[in-house]
Amino acid sequence: MVGDASASASLDERITAFLDYLRGVRRLSPHTVAAYQRDLSSFQSFCEAQALKTCSDVQESHVRQWLAQGHRRGLASNSLQRQLSALRAYFQWESNDTGRRRNPALAVQAPRKRRKLPGTLEADQVGIYLRADGDDPLQLRDLAMAELFYSSGLRLAELRAVNLHDIDRSQSLISVTGKGSKTRTVPVGSAATAAIEAYLHHRPTPVSDAEQALFLSSRGQRISERSIQSRVQLLAERNGLGRDVHPHMLRHSFASHLLESSGDLRAVQELLGHSDISTTQIYTHLDFQHLAKVYDGAHPRARKQKDDDKQ
Repeated sequence: MVGDASASASLDERITAFLDYLRGVRRLSPHTVAAYQRDLSSFQSFCEAQALKTCSDVQESHVRQWLAQGHRRGLASNSLQRQLSALRAYFQWESNDTGRRRNPALAVQAPRKRRKLPGTLEADQVGIYLRADGDDPLQLRDLAMAELFYSSGLRLAELRAVNLHDIDRSQSLISVTGKGSKTRTVPVGSAATAAIEAYLHHRPTPVSDAEQALFLSSRGQRISERSIQSRVQLLAERNGLGRDVHPHMLRHSFASHLLESSGDLRAVQELLGHSDISTTQIYTHLDFQHLAKVYDGAHPRARKQKDDDKQ
């Protein structure tokens, strides 16, 4: 009988009962209950506008429409995620209270929070940053590392792991092992090749014959990731760049500049070692209009359609 009564109760009454449950049974703080109330009031207002009177009237499509409405109003992704979480909790309580196994909010996904990407260096800034500044062995090493980051788009861990035999100096290629233990071979630009050659003439004596790392610390051991990060920044300070620089910024600059010049998204994807092209799209600030241009210019079926339209 309780289930029948709750089924006919209005959405307003059921939400009020849920908030009472949060206060009395869960003993949540007034601040938390007020947050639930704001989010559920928003959903309740949406349901009233859609003439949805009871919980049974609410479908998954309605939840999606509600989130889309909030997105159009400019709500941030984390706000939409919070609202969806409150709605899921409400319908879970409703399910437990009535015995009806139904949660229309469970399968719905809120828009993901946009990944914050690092800034890039402009081409002229790269020129300033990568100026050679002497014959000091450590400075030659720092320049070689920075040149390789920008030349080949390596990740920090990839560059640290490079061994002497990973570089084919005659072919200007380097093999690296990236995420998921996937190995890829990428080109090394002429400037990076020259910087590496200059460094190798002054490479510190390794602590043992077994140490094959390309980049060594002053003590003859494989350089640490933290040291690479600090030395990359120090190079920016020495050359008077006037902004912070880190390895991921150099990788991002590599990808952005290459894409701007070539427009070849797939090639950039391979060079970066991304398994999913959507990652490359985000990484290089591409929008769907640019993707459409790449598609229209490259896909044979797209070209055929354009030719047909001209006839």
